[in-house]
Parts: sequence; C-alpha cells; structure tokens
Amino acid sequence: MKYIFLVVILLSTATMSAQKINWVTMDEALAAQKETPKKIMMDVYTVWCGPCKMLDKNTFSNPDVIEYINENYYAVKFNAEGTESVTHDGFTYTNPNYQEGRRGRNTTHFFADALKLQGYPSIVFFEDDGALIQAVPGYKTPKQLEVYLKMIASDEYLEITTRERWQEYQTKFKHKFKEGKSSK
Repeated sequence: MKYIFLVVILLSTATMSAQKINWVTMDEALAAQKETPKKIMMDVYTVWCGPCKMLDKNTFSNPDVIEYINENYYAVKFNAEGTESVTHDGFTYTNPNYQEGRRGRNTTHFFADALKLQGYPSIVFFEDDGALIQAVPGYKTPKQLEVYLKMIASDEYLEITTRERWQEYQTKFKHKFKEGKSSK
C-alpha cells in the first residue's frame, strides 16, 4: 500500500511540473471570446530580449501563475517583431518590413505599434470583448504579476482611478502566489 501511495505522489508531482500555460494566438483568443467570454492576457516579447526569457523561465513556469492564467484568461504569446497577422477591431495588422534571417532586432509588428508598448516584455490585458485594458511593461516575478492578474480578472482595476488608490490597493493586496517553480 505504501508503494502505491508513493507512485501516486510521484505521478502527481510529474503532472504538476509538466503543467503549462495554454498559449494561443490573438486571433484564436478573439474567436474563443465569442463562444466563451474571458479576458485576454498577452505576453508581448522579442526573441533577443533577456527579460522576456526570464519571464518565461521564472514566472510563466510557476504553478500558481499557470493555474490562475489558464482558469481566468485566454493566454496569448505574441512576438512583437514576428510575422503573425492579427485581426483586431476590424483591422488586420502585419509586419511587412520583417527581414527573414536577420540577427538581433527586427522591425516592429504593426500590432505592437498600435498597442503603444514602452518596452519588452510587456503584459497586455484585453476585456472579454477584445477591447484593450492596459499594457504593463517589464519583467514581473510571480508575486508582482499576481496583483495585475487578480485585479484585472476581478474588474477591481475599474475602481483604481488615482495613483493614491493604486498605492492603497497594492498595500492591502494579500499575495497567495509563491515564488519559484514549485509551490504546491
């Protein structure tokens, strides 16, 4: 009996560590919203961006982050210098100046320009009807990202209209996410 219990524990641990965010394209997320409305959380990255890679390694691999995003958002991974076309608000955005095989930085995708991003990585949130909420620039730890994920999923962000209210919200916020890759 002890061995069966040990096998079950090992299998559940292996399943947890294999858990990943269910990434989709922006067009897939917008289409899914028509069937099941849910907000979108978009990770806007570039291939040359070190903090973008840290976000994948340290934050998007965290079990608390993975579980919360998969439950509450459509998760989109978007290369701000890639070639994917995105249709948003009736307009199709592309990257016509993309240079195949170019090393380092490439041209910025028109959708990234339309979002008026201030740097990479940026986490961009959209309403459950596809309307832009806000972009949050920079690398975030699981605990730093938790504030935004929960505030936006619960619509509490609608009540935060001043810098003072934002400071108060952050001060009162009770973190539940643990840092690191294994928190369960």
